Amino acid sequence: MSVSDGVVGAASLDVDQQQPQAVFLQIYPRLSQDKAACCTLQVSPGATAAMVIQKAGATLGLDMTSPYALLEVRQAEGEERRLGDTEMPVERVLLWPPGARKRHPQEKGYYFILQAQGGEGALGSEMDGGGVPSLEEYDDLCSLSTLTEDTILAALRLRFYKHNIYTYARGILVAINPFKFLPIYNPKYVMMYNNQPLGKLSPHIFAVADVAYHTMLKQQENQCVVISGESGSGKTQSTNFLIHCLTALSQKGYSSGVKRTILGAGPVLEAFGNAKTAQNNNSSRFGKFIRVNYLKSGVVRGAVVEKYLLEKCRLVFRAKNERNYHVFYYLLVGASKEEQREFRLLQPEDYTYLQQYFHLEDAEDLRHEFERLHQAMEMVGFLPSTKKQIFSMLSAILYLGNVTYTQSEDGQALEAGPADVLSTLSDLLKVKQELLMEALTKRKQTTANDKLVLHYTLKEAVTARDSMAKSLYSSLFDWIVLRINHALLNRRDMEEAVSCLSIGILDIFGFEDFQTNSFEQFCINYANEKLQYYFNQHIFKLEQKEYQAEGISWSTIDYTDNLGCIHLISQKPTGLFHLLDEESNLPQATDDTLLNKFKQQHQDNPYFVPTTVMLPAFVIQHFAGKVKYQIKDFRKKNTDHMRPDIVALLRSSERAFMRQLIGSDPVAVFRWGILRATIRIIAAFNEAGSRRAPTLSLSSHEYIIIVIHLACKIQVTTISVFSPHRKSKASKHKQLIPTNLMNSRSLKHIVGLTLHDRASRSLLHPHQRKKPPSISAQFQASLNKLLETVGKAEPFFIRCIRSNAEKKEMLFDNALVQQQLRYTGMLETVRIQKSGYNAKFTFTEFLEQFKVLLPKEATTAPEDIANLLQEMGLGQSTYQIGKTKVFLKEREKQHLQDTLNREVMRHIVILQRWFRACLSRSHFLYKKDAAIRIQRCWRAFRSDTRCRAATVIQAAWRGSQKRTDYLRKRNSIKKMQTLFRNKPDLNSSKGCLETGFKIDWRSLPETDVKIWVVLYCTSNHPHTLHEPCPPLPCVLSKQKPHINYKGLLKGYQNRVSSLAEAKQQTEVQSVVNLFQSVLDGFIRGEIKRAEAGPVKVVLNRVRQTPLDHMFSTYQVNIMQSCDLCGSFIWGMEKAYMCSACKLICHKKCLSKIINACSTRCDDGVPGHLHFGVQVCVLTSKTYPIPMVVQMMLEHVEMNGLYTEGIYRKSGSACHARELHQLLETNPERATLEKYSIHTVTGLVKRWLRELPEPLLTFSLYNDFLHAVELPEQSEQLRAVYQKLDDLPPSNFNTLERLVFHLVRVAKEEEHNRMSANSLAIVFAPCILRSPDTTDPFLSMKDISKITTCVEILILEQFRRYNEKMQEITELEFAEALAVNKLMLKRQNTVRARHTGLCQQLERCWIFHAQQFHVIGVYMGQHPSGTLSTPCRVHSPKN
Repeated sequence: MSVSDGVVGAASLDVDQQQPQAVFLQIYPRLSQDKAACCTLQVSPGATAAMVIQKAGATLGLDMTSPYALLEVRQAEGEERRLGDTEMPVERVLLWPPGARKRHPQEKGYYFILQAQGGEGALGSEMDGGGVPSLEEYDDLCSLSTLTEDTILAALRLRFYKHNIYTYARGILVAINPFKFLPIYNPKYVMMYNNQPLGKLSPHIFAVADVAYHTMLKQQENQCVVISGESGSGKTQSTNFLIHCLTALSQKGYSSGVKRTILGAGPVLEAFGNAKTAQNNNSSRFGKFIRVNYLKSGVVRGAVVEKYLLEKCRLVFRAKNERNYHVFYYLLVGASKEEQREFRLLQPEDYTYLQQYFHLEDAEDLRHEFERLHQAMEMVGFLPSTKKQIFSMLSAILYLGNVTYTQSEDGQALEAGPADVLSTLSDLLKVKQELLMEALTKRKQTTANDKLVLHYTLKEAVTARDSMAKSLYSSLFDWIVLRINHALLNRRDMEEAVSCLSIGILDIFGFEDFQTNSFEQFCINYANEKLQYYFNQHIFKLEQKEYQAEGISWSTIDYTDNLGCIHLISQKPTGLFHLLDEESNLPQATDDTLLNKFKQQHQDNPYFVPTTVMLPAFVIQHFAGKVKYQIKDFRKKNTDHMRPDIVALLRSSERAFMRQLIGSDPVAVFRWGILRATIRIIAAFNEAGSRRAPTLSLSSHEYIIIVIHLACKIQVTTISVFSPHRKSKASKHKQLIPTNLMNSRSLKHIVGLTLHDRASRSLLHPHQRKKPPSISAQFQASLNKLLETVGKAEPFFIRCIRSNAEKKEMLFDNALVQQQLRYTGMLETVRIQKSGYNAKFTFTEFLEQFKVLLPKEATTAPEDIANLLQEMGLGQSTYQIGKTKVFLKEREKQHLQDTLNREVMRHIVILQRWFRACLSRSHFLYKKDAAIRIQRCWRAFRSDTRCRAATVIQAAWRGSQKRTDYLRKRNSIKKMQTLFRNKPDLNSSKGCLETGFKIDWRSLPETDVKIWVVLYCTSNHPHTLHEPCPPLPCVLSKQKPHINYKGLLKGYQNRVSSLAEAKQQTEVQSVVNLFQSVLDGFIRGEIKRAEAGPVKVVLNRVRQTPLDHMFSTYQVNIMQSCDLCGSFIWGMEKAYMCSACKLICHKKCLSKIINACSTRCDDGVPGHLHFGVQVCVLTSKTYPIPMVVQMMLEHVEMNGLYTEGIYRKSGSACHARELHQLLETNPERATLEKYSIHTVTGLVKRWLRELPEPLLTFSLYNDFLHAVELPEQSEQLRAVYQKLDDLPPSNFNTLERLVFHLVRVAKEEEHNRMSANSLAIVFAPCILRSPDTTDPFLSMKDISKITTCVEILILEQFRRYNEKMQEITELEFAEALAVNKLMLKRQNTVRARHTGLCQQLERCWIFHAQQFHVIGVYMGQHPSGTLSTPCRVHSPKN
C-alpha cells in the first residue's frame, strides 16, 4: 500500500469535510417598515442564529446597525421563544414534526420571526418582577446576569411554560415534573444527543446519559447518576428514561438478551414496589440502585439491582386517598375469567387490605398495565407457571387480610374465620387448614423445662396476621429481585480477573412530610439527609477545599451543612436510631418511654425541636424543613418479623415455591433441594432394584455418580423459572439463565452482591439464638454501603422538582418550587458552578493533552502553561494555576480543545503535503531515469534496425536478381516442352477425364434443419460419410424448417437402412431405438426447463416502504408519542420505527406518511456530475449502480486483475486529473484503455472518498464499530450483516458491486499481491468514515475497527464465492460423467462384431452429443412434449 492511498487517505477523512445538505427556513419579519411577508432562507445546519439574522437582514435590506432577534413559534399566535446568538435554528427545526419542515402556510405554525430589539414590541422592553426580561430564556442558570432566588425561579418558570422542563446548572440537570407526558423521548432524540458535549444542545436527560456513557469509555472509570428530589418530583420516570437511553447507546441496534431483561425489570419492580400516594400517582415505596455493567468496548454485559427498605406497612394500612401496591389492582381488574377462578379472586372492595381505597376510576388503564406487566415478566424471563405461583401468592396475601377473629364460647381463646376464607387460604398456601388456624390463634413459647402453648389476644392475633402478610410480601419482593439479578448475571462477573466498567443509577425515595409520619418516613428522610450531605460534600466542601489546598484566589461560598442532623439520628451512642434499638430490646419499654428518652438526650440539640408533653410525637429540623413524627409503633416496626410458629407452618407447605420464599439462604435452599432430590432418587432406585435385581450390575461408585447427576439435573429444572421472550415454533419455553450459571456458585455470588438487602432473611430463621439486627441497623448498613459504592464513581446529579402539590398538568406553583430550590441550596449551587472551575488538570496531564500547543522545550513548569494561556488570549478570571493543577472554566477548556483540534489538523495537512511532495519527487526521479533508459534503448534499437534493414535490402535485391534469371530460364524450357508434346497423333484415341464427386452444399434441397443436423452425414452418397460435416451456422441459415417427432424417427430409420448392408439389416432397429431413447431424454429435459420458468431472485432485504423509509417493528419500553398523529404509544406496545431517520408511528399511521426519509434520496435520473454527489442521485431503477463506478470496475476486471499492487500503487497525477475531468463531464466518451490501470484504480478510491456520505452511512458508523467489538466472530458477522439491511437501496447495491469486485481482486492474490486484509486497509477509510470530524484522534483510533469491519465483508463474500465456484465445478463434472455414461451405454448396446455400421455412426453420435445443447436454443417445444410446434431460426449473429 502506498502512502498516498493508505495513511494519507485515512488522515484526509478529517481534512476534507463534506458540506451537509442545506435547510430552508421560513422567517416572517415583524418590523415597522413594510417588508416582504415571508423571507425564505437556505442555510447550512451549522449556521447560528446570529448568522441567520445577518443573512435575513441582507435579503430584506435592513439596517444591520440596529440589533435584531430571532424568535421561534411552534403554534400560530402561540408562545414565542427567543434563540440565543449561538443557537442553531436547524437544530430547532429537527425537533418539529416532519410535515412542518417543508414550506407551509403561517397558519399551521412552526416558523421564525425576525424582530428588532429596543423598539415597540421589541425584546427586552418588558421586565418581570424578578428583573428578568420577559422573553429571555436561558438553557443554563449560570448564564443569568443576576443570581437571586427570584431570577432562578423566573428562568425556570419561563422555560417550564414553554415545555422546556430541563435546565442546566453547568453539569447539574434540573428537571421539573410537568405531570404530563411530553413527546421528547422518542428514539430520534437518543440519536440526536449521541456523542454530543453537555451544553451543546438544549438540556435533556438523554444528554446526561450520553455524557456519562462516553465519559466512562474515555476515562475508563465508573460513573454514577444520582437522582434526588422529594416525593412526586419524577425520579422514577427519570430513571426509566436514563436506562432506556443507556441501553440504546450500549447496543446500537444489536439485539441483546441482557438489554431486554434490564428494560423488562423496570415495569416489574414498579408494579410490586410502587403505589399511589397523595403526592404522586407512581411513588416508589422502596429505594433502588441499578448498576449496569459494560465491557471496555462499551457493550452492556450485565446488571445488578439493589433494593432498600420496602414499605411493608403499606400492605395493611394507608392514609386517606392512597392505594396499596399497584400489582394488586392490576391483578384484580386485569385478570381474565379463567385466572379469576384459578386464583379465587374477588372484587377489590371485598378485600380488607384494599377497602381503605377501592374506588377505581382508571380501570381501563389498570387492565392495560396488567398486560404490560405480563409482557415485562416475559422479558425478564418468568415462566407462565412461575407467574401463576406469584399471582397465587398475591391472592393468598389478600385473603390473609380477610381473616377475622371471634371469641370462643368459653371466652378464653380466639377462633379464626370465616371458614371459606381459611379453606381458600390453606389451598392457596398448600398448608393444612388445622395448622393454619392454630398458627393464627396460638403461639408457642419455650421455657427452660417445657414448651408452652399460649393463646393470642385479639390485638396480638391481628398483629401476627398482618406480620405474616407483610413478611410474605417482602419475601416475594426479595425473591423477584434475586431472580432478576440472576437473569442479568454474566459468567464473566464471577471472574475476578475480568474487569468491567459500570454506570450506577440511584433512585431512592424522596423527602416525605405527610400528615401522619411514622418510622418509614423517619428512615426515608434520614436517607435523603445522607444524600444531601453527599451532594454538599462533592459540590461545595471538597471543591472549595481543593481550591484552598492549591492556593488559588477564591471567595468561600457558604452553604447549609446538615451534618448535625445526621449526627442527631445516627451518631453513637446517643443517636435516635441507637436509642430506638436499646428500647426495642427492653421487654418493659413502650413508645412513651422511647419518646421520653429522645427528649431527655436531645433537649438542647437545635435539630431536635421540643414538643408539648401530651403530644406523642417529636419534631426534627431537616434540611428540607421541620417534620413531625408520631412515636406510635416505632418499636414494633423496628423489630417487625415473622414468628417461628408461622415460619414453621409455611415451611411445611407442599409448594416448593413457598419453601424458596421462606428459606433463610437461597444457596442453602438450592443445596437442600439437591439433597432432597438425591434421597428421592435413591428411594426410587432401591424400589426399582428390588424388582429388577438380576438385571442390574452397577458398582456402588457408578451408582452414586448417576444418582448425584440426576439429582442436580432435577434441581436445576425445578428452580429454572426463566424463559426468553420469543417462543419457538413448538411454543416451548427455553431457559434464560445458562446452565453453567444454575449452580450454588452463581447463587452465592448474587447473594453476596445484595447481602445487605437480604439481611432480613435471618428474621425468618426459627431457631436463632442471637437476636437478629433491627430494621434501623440493617437500613444504616445498606445505606452506608450504597454511599461507599457511589463515592467510588464519578457522579452526575439530577435535581428533580415537583411543580405543584395537586398533581395538575403544566401548573407551576411558585411557592412550592421556591421552597424546594431553597432547601436544596440551588442558589449556592449555581453560584459555585458559575464562579468555580469545572476543568482541572495536573501539570503532567495538561502537558500530555495539550503538548501540541506548547513549545518543544516546554516542561511541566507553571510558567510555560501560563505563557500558553496568555498567548491564547484567555482572561485572568477564566483560569488559575495552583500548586499542582491548572483550573479552567468549561468554556475556556472547550476553546482550548478546539484550538488543539485545529492545530492537529494543521499538522496532518503538513504531513500530507510532505508525503505527497516526497512521493511526487520519487515518481519524478523514477520517470526521469526511465526516460533516459528508454532514450538509450531507442537509439540503440534504431541504429541496429537500420543496420539490419540495409542487410535485408541487400539480400532482397540479390535474391530478386537471381529469381528473375531463374524464372526467365524456366519459362523458356516450358515453352519448348509444350511444343514438343502438342504434336498430333492420329492413331491415339481421346481419353476420358475422370472427375471426382464433390458435394455442393448450397445446391441441396430445403429440408428441416433438425434432420439435417442429426442425419446430414448420412443423407447423400455413401462415400460422403467420411467427409466432414458443414459448420452449424451454415445449417442453421436455412429458413423456417419444419419437422415432427415421427417424421424425424422415420427419416433416421430410412437413412440407417440405406446405409446398412444386407447382413446388417437386423441391427437397424437397435440403432433406431438407441437414438429414440437419447432424443426422448433431451425432450424431457427441455420440457422441465420450460415448465420451471425464469429463476426468481430473492433478495434478503427489508421491504422498501413508500417514501424510502425503512420501517421495522419496535417494542416501546417507555411511553412515547407518534410522530404523525401525536397520540401516545404506550409501554410494551408495538410501533414502527424507521431505522434511518428514527421516525416512530403507529401501524395505522403508516398510510399517513407524506414526507420522505430525511436521510435518504429519491430515485432519479443520474445528474451531470458524478464525483462528490450522493449515491442516490447517481442511481435509478434503470441504473442501480452509478455509471462511472460500473465503467471503472468493469475496466479493472477486464484488464487489471493480474497487475501487481493494483490498488496499492498510484497512477500519474496529470493523467488522473484529465480522466477525472472527462468522467465528470461526459463519461460516455471516456476511453479508459488510454490510461494506465493505476490511474483508473486511483479514481475508484477518489470517487468513494468524495462521497458526501460514505457507502456505509454516518448514521450506522457507531453500529458497525459496536458490531466489530463483539467477542465472538459469529456474532460480529451476524451484527454486520444485520446493519447492512438498514442501508439505503442505492448504497446497498453499490456496496454489493464493490465487494464482489474486491473478491475478484483478492482471488488473484498470487499475481496482484492484494489480500483481503490489504484491500480492507485501502478501502475501509473510503467506505466507512467517522461522522465526527472535529476530533482527529477519534478517527485515527477507530482505523483498526473499520478495517476489521470491511475485512469481514470481503472474507465472507470470498467464502461464498468459493462455495459457488465449487458447486459449478461439481455440476460440470457431473455433466462430463453423464456424457461418458452415454457413450458406454452405446458401446454396450452395439456389439463389437458390427464394426462396419458402428464406425459409420460413431461420428454422428459424437456430433449429436456436441450439438444437442445448441439445438435446444433454437428448438420450439409443444406442451404435450412433441416437437411439432414450429420455431423461428435466427442467424448466427443474432
